[in-house]
Amino acid sequence: MNTPVTMITDCHRPSHKMKRLTHEEKRGLKRTALKLRRNIVRMIKAGKSGHAGGALSIADILAVLYFKVMSVDPSNPGWEDRDRLVLSAGHKCLGLYAALAEKGFFEKSVLDTYGALNSRLPGHPDMYKLPGVECNTGALGHGLSISGGMALGLRLSGKQSRVFTIMGDGELAEGSNWEGAAAASHHKLENLLVFIDRNGLQICGPTAEIMNYEPLDQRWASFGWSVRVINGHDLDMIYENATDIPFEPGKPSVIIADTVKAKGLSFAEGVLKYHYWKATPEELSEAERDLDAIERTLLP
Repeated sequence: MNTPVTMITDCHRPSHKMKRLTHEEKRGLKRTALKLRRNIVRMIKAGKSGHAGGALSIADILAVLYFKVMSVDPSNPGWEDRDRLVLSAGHKCLGLYAALAEKGFFEKSVLDTYGALNSRLPGHPDMYKLPGVECNTGALGHGLSISGGMALGLRLSGKQSRVFTIMGDGELAEGSNWEGAAAASHHKLENLLVFIDRNGLQICGPTAEIMNYEPLDQRWASFGWSVRVINGHDLDMIYENATDIPFEPGKPSVIIADTVKAKGLSFAEGVLKYHYWKATPEELSEAERDLDAIERTLLP
């Protein structure tokens, strides 16, 4: 028997009220997402290489979470009542660094040190080097269990804070993810929301060919999660669903976000080799032209 899954589309939405973005809010988030993509390319230019594909595919999700959904205070990163974000797929850290810098957790000039010796921006997030990083990640498959522990601890402490986790679809082959999924369901962690960045590609090839976990929505539902599937680049859909947790009482929530690898760079979108991008000067120039073209669409 298939477990029911809510498919969120423009023509099919839950009957209960959901928060909506105004026209100006959406326009502002589009600008913010563009800034994050510029920050990612800026770090690639500084370090000459990096995991750009996944960082670009989650830029819209990060823009909505950090600039519209999450309660955080850049001037007080350790604020006890803050929401938490765990980047389980730690190799996508360029996206996280881009968002933290844009939010004001550290000076944007630090972005230019990416790839340098003793940089505060290592190839995977390090909570001891950078404010706003909640935990060290990079060994894939551990972020969900860490997030579950955070969510349970917050609940036991009487906090209303929420935990947001971003995972990659390629990461799901790690068995520890499913232990974390089972534990979160068992403990009824309503304050936990997971985003699966389903861009369909990982370093060795198409995710479905490396280790096929489809139908992914039914798999998560069978573990006791409330599941929704959205367009991971649709700012309205990201916002409306991220502000609607828990999707069901007594269950953790998961959003399967269909995205495009390296979103925003026309020459790289959906191309496997840009999972880890060793940028040429010509590619960097083309990237800037693509981002400039996006910016022109956002002019008054």
